[in-house]
Amino acid sequence: MTLAHLTGDTSILREDLRAPGWLFAPQGGLTVEQQAAARETALGVLARMRDGDADTPPAPPSSELLRSIANWTLGSDAEELLPLLAEEIALPGDDPKAPTWSRAELSPDVDFRVAIIGAGFSGLLAGYRLTQAGIPFVLYEKNPDVGGTWFENTYPGCRTDVASHLYNYSFAPKYDWPHHFCSHDVVLAYLRSFAKDSGVADRIHFGTEVTAMRWDEEQLHWRMSVSGPEGERTVVHHAVISAVGQLSRPRLPDIPGRDDFTGASFHSAAWDHSTDLTGRRVAVIGTGASAYQFIPEIAGTASEVVVFQRNPPWLRPTPHYHEPVPESTQWLFEHVPYYAQWYRFWLFAPGLRGTLEGWIVDRDHPPTERAVSALNDQLRTSLLTAMEAQLTDAPELRERIVPAYPVGAKRVLRDNGLWIATLKRDDVRLVTAPIERMTPTGLTAGGEEFDADVIIYATGFHASRYLAPMRVTGRDGVDLHQAWNGAPQAYLGITVPHFPNLFCLYGPNTNLVGHGGSIVNFSECAVTYILDAMRFLLAGGQRALEIRESVHADYNAWVDRGNRERAWGWTRVGGWYNEGGRSATNWPYTAGEYWQRTRTMDPTEYEIR
Repeated sequence: MTLAHLTGDTSILREDLRAPGWLFAPQGGLTVEQQAAARETALGVLARMRDGDADTPPAPPSSELLRSIANWTLGSDAEELLPLLAEEIALPGDDPKAPTWSRAELSPDVDFRVAIIGAGFSGLLAGYRLTQAGIPFVLYEKNPDVGGTWFENTYPGCRTDVASHLYNYSFAPKYDWPHHFCSHDVVLAYLRSFAKDSGVADRIHFGTEVTAMRWDEEQLHWRMSVSGPEGERTVVHHAVISAVGQLSRPRLPDIPGRDDFTGASFHSAAWDHSTDLTGRRVAVIGTGASAYQFIPEIAGTASEVVVFQRNPPWLRPTPHYHEPVPESTQWLFEHVPYYAQWYRFWLFAPGLRGTLEGWIVDRDHPPTERAVSALNDQLRTSLLTAMEAQLTDAPELRERIVPAYPVGAKRVLRDNGLWIATLKRDDVRLVTAPIERMTPTGLTAGGEEFDADVIIYATGFHASRYLAPMRVTGRDGVDLHQAWNGAPQAYLGITVPHFPNLFCLYGPNTNLVGHGGSIVNFSECAVTYILDAMRFLLAGGQRALEIRESVHADYNAWVDRGNRERAWGWTRVGGWYNEGGRSATNWPYTAGEYWQRTRTMDPTEYEIR
């Protein structure tokens, strides 16, 4: 892709060198012979470029060239994706998504102040865009530092399961990620650096929690109760951006006798580093994403680890999951123009075309708890084959670790072999019988008693409790949580009827399920939309906007229809993807669809005041 861009020679894009299996296979599934042919071609082109005139920076690809590269890469017509891809293929310093206007140009004398709640990826992004537009804001963060989930989660082995080169802002790329999937401290360092370098850190009130907010219809602003170093106080803002996220409130299981246990216990998201696990008997409840990461880390330190599993995860082969980025790749990032951008595109593209199709229900298949479509069945076979290859010396584990639900119904986890190898250890035991109760010395399951010195809850989060525990009161005294009644909805995941000038980031139905770049990309889309809404208010001398109930209802009916026709909406297996028979978290369509819908705000969809 890079060579075709730099030379304009699309004959380089040979069909016999197009990766057939880039979703799961190293080097895209190319054979050794194909890899050699690709390298030979690359070496010749790079040598000619080195020896030629390299003083002039290459231009971004033309529309025609971008179309040819994208069509070859995706294996089909990518016409509708070209505007999105053009934003992604930009050199450092370019920022195609930056606001092209400023408050000083539109209405310099209008008092319009914004509150942002949360200093994670989304909150820092919102602060940066508001800075670019010259809109005054204050960012309230309950923690003493930036980072959100990357500040709070410090359990052993904590790392991203999204490729590091996607897990940064498109306009502030980091090319020197040390690992393909970096640990939490490296991600936190990136956010700290961005907050400082962008100046957003200067606008953050740390250790300050927003406890309540109420819309004042007469004054058309939000009155917010905040608690922090200055004590309890009330502040006023004309608009509020909630960036508190989805996975921020740990969930503890409702197990009889939970408070009877006398040993140490804690949730993985609030890891107790003062508890030494050396030589201790540790019980872990849950086998989700965090347990998957920390159990291999504590095995061997603890004398025994007993893992209590409700549903096993599907595992996606990722041999390089813990591997450092090779020096050769770092060299390419540094020396070959646009290579880093096309590398990011190579990571991003499967979510644009290919992955989502595997989760879609085919009623004619017909769907079962084995698979919801023929393609979904192919994915199951591929993942199952990879898992069974690791079980030749432990066939007794197969029945307990092979999921009995379709691929995509729950979060698919990255696999480099470490998880199954850990379950094979003599000092690790996997228990699949339901937990009956907890006791002062441990717990019971399947009629058997398990003594434990430490219990670690890896039981996830209250993903559907958006904006909790804040009390949010909108127009006419409507309480947000009562209005949602356990089933949160928002237009584009951003706005809610009866709550003017309240905007959500990573709100309802904006969670990507392996079919997009990353939540960072989705937050960039949502912030673009929010900034356009503020531009409209400032340009027209308006004070407030509120999504029309009919627009909100039609949109969410469309989202619900989509979710019902996805693996997570069809299956009977439980989990945060589909709580109470409805998904309040997942986005069921393509990343390109969300990008298209958030490019601009349509004033006709709103009540304007």
